[in-house]
Amino acid sequence: MAGRILRGAVVGASSLLGKELAEELSKATAVVWDLTLLDAEEAGGQMTAAGEEAMVIQPISAEAFSGIDVAFFAGEAATTLAFWKNAHEAGASIVDLTGALEGQPQVLVRAAGMKGGTAANLATVALVPAHPVAVMLGMLQARLQAFGLTRMAATVMRPASECGSAGVEELHQQTVGLLAFKPLKKDVYDTQVAFNLVSSLGEAAKVSLETVRATIHRQLGSLLGGEGADRIVLQLIEAPVFHGYTASVFLEFGSGVEAETVRAALHGEGLDVVEEPSPSNESAAGKDEVVVSVSAAASREGSCLWVWMAADNLRIAATNAVACATELAPLRPADGVH
Repeated sequence: MAGRILRGAVVGASSLLGKELAEELSKATAVVWDLTLLDAEEAGGQMTAAGEEAMVIQPISAEAFSGIDVAFFAGEAATTLAFWKNAHEAGASIVDLTGALEGQPQVLVRAAGMKGGTAANLATVALVPAHPVAVMLGMLQARLQAFGLTRMAATVMRPASECGSAGVEELHQQTVGLLAFKPLKKDVYDTQVAFNLVSSLGEAAKVSLETVRATIHRQLGSLLGGEGADRIVLQLIEAPVFHGYTASVFLEFGSGVEAETVRAALHGEGLDVVEEPSPSNESAAGKDEVVVSVSAAASREGSCLWVWMAADNLRIAATNAVACATELAPLRPADGVH
């Protein structure tokens, strides 16, 4: 399949995730992507870059999917719901980074670096790349279940870039406003997030942390099975950082496990185990892997450990989406006829 050319459409190409995805696709080697960038009419005509190539974003329409092999939806969930059927009817395979299609028939959740689950086939309507936190915690649980892991309690710090450019801009404006003693803009979060940590957002916020947490737990069930997901307790915190997830994870085992044994078990595809310096938003930026460190829990020596994790949320989502497309590629007609 190396060197095969497929036509891809990135819907939501002006979003932070759309830009990251276009960049990732331009570097792919298993498939050579001939990309079309699509977005809402107001974004049409904007110039952007995919790798070293300058490209123009085109307005999305029902006809834009003609001849497309894989349609990547990376913008708003409402746009996915409005246009996915057009892409499907045009013969395109679908990778839905918005999660809008999750739960529909023949739609599968996927995480790069995790094996198992139902394989995509000709009846598969779409693949949903798992939420970056589901990828982080799912890989951790899957690699440690053989050691008698009984409980995983994770406190996860969510960055502003998960709300796209609007979230990043509002965090920036709140930060500047607080330093200048000015009223705070709260259109996205409906609460103060600058210089603050909160476990819930305002009633008028554009996103609910509880909804995000429920999505992560549901996807962990898809990736690990119900029993595996039930071992994971998750607290989601909105953090005053622009980019990158971090997570403090407490692991409890049925019997004694050495930290070095856990480090060896975690090392491999998708995880970068380090000792010094500690993983951080900054050190994980631009990396395809989740960066982790492992230490003993002093009060429960032998049966409990601490894991500290950091990941580039946009990069993890984009690489996961490319892995989904790679899984779908062998199902495409070799001659390009849909």
